[in-house]
Amino acid sequence: MRAGADGCPGLVRVHAAADGGLARVRLPGGVISGPRFAVLAAAAAELGDGFLELTSRANVQVRGLSDGAERELGARLRAAGLLPSTTHERVRNIAASVLSGRDGAGLLDVRPLVARLDAELCADPGLAELPGRFLFTLDDGRGDVIAMRGDVGLYAVGADEMALVLAGADSGLRARPEEAVDLALSAARAFLRVRTGEWRVAELAGGLPLPGARAEPVAVPVAPRRTALGAIPQRDGRTAFSGLVPLGRLDPAPLHGAGEIIVTPWRGVVIPDLSDVPHFPGLVTAPEWDGLTSCAGRPGCAKSLTDVRADAARTRAAGGLPVHWSGCERQCGRPADRHVAVVATPGGYEVRLDGTVRTGDLTATAAAVATTRRSE
Repeated sequence: MRAGADGCPGLVRVHAAADGGLARVRLPGGVISGPRFAVLAAAAAELGDGFLELTSRANVQVRGLSDGAERELGARLRAAGLLPSTTHERVRNIAASVLSGRDGAGLLDVRPLVARLDAELCADPGLAELPGRFLFTLDDGRGDVIAMRGDVGLYAVGADEMALVLAGADSGLRARPEEAVDLALSAARAFLRVRTGEWRVAELAGGLPLPGARAEPVAVPVAPRRTALGAIPQRDGRTAFSGLVPLGRLDPAPLHGAGEIIVTPWRGVVIPDLSDVPHFPGLVTAPEWDGLTSCAGRPGCAKSLTDVRADAARTRAAGGLPVHWSGCERQCGRPADRHVAVVATPGGYEVRLDGTVRTGDLTATAAAVATTRRSE
């Protein structure tokens, strides 16, 4: 028996939030072209609240939709190429190394693999049955997205070899880059064959049975190597600009005119291929914002106990562990890696690390716990 219906929102089926409909737009690899971004921004302004929310999987959300507005939103985004499949739209969760092929840091360029994985995923009718929480990760070896512990990951361990990583652990299975997408999709199909009430590969009691010879497993990073902030030199002599979006709420206006935008899993954006680096209002590079995230909170979420964003905005991250503020025990949008959790309860906020409540002044305690870093 499956454990209830899959409630992950998309474009076809939106979530009824306290501030209106919420639609989630999947961006495989976090990438969206400038013209498509302009269509999305206009739709958010005319049909929603005007902002774009960035998610921890490098997707975007439109909030504040009136009843029925999702049909117009879907029509606009379908015409722009942002809804290539109505049957598979909620399973196109693909995170990829943000600067792959541009900064020279990775072992190979995974961008062609993102496009192929998305196309072949949508071409298989059976894979539409994957849960909306199922996540693919394609890491070029730098260790940024493989640490998200996706369900099925491809991790470059050489210029011509990729490891199949399942729920954050190396399976020992290997494939050349041109065969890696087939291996990843085989793992996804195997999950569908064996799942009962599980949403994620990590929930399978017996693991995921896959045939093939095994190599010696490699250590998989558990802490993501986040994209640097500011101007980043590219191999071709141009520059990429990387900035954070405070608490993930993006005013799209300053990004109009960008040729391409890459949404990062850390609620930031990268604008690549720049000859000159202009100023992008609303994007920050100050390190105290790095790692500070929150759920939507009130008034957008009826389950939230407080206006979490307003409370979190009065603090800053402390340069150590990520700090995530939540309006209730669901802790939506929390990081996959180790982090400090600031959770609203009926009696006030609690600061937690590894399940243990820390006591003391709220802001000071959150900062102090964060600076314990990952070595604790």
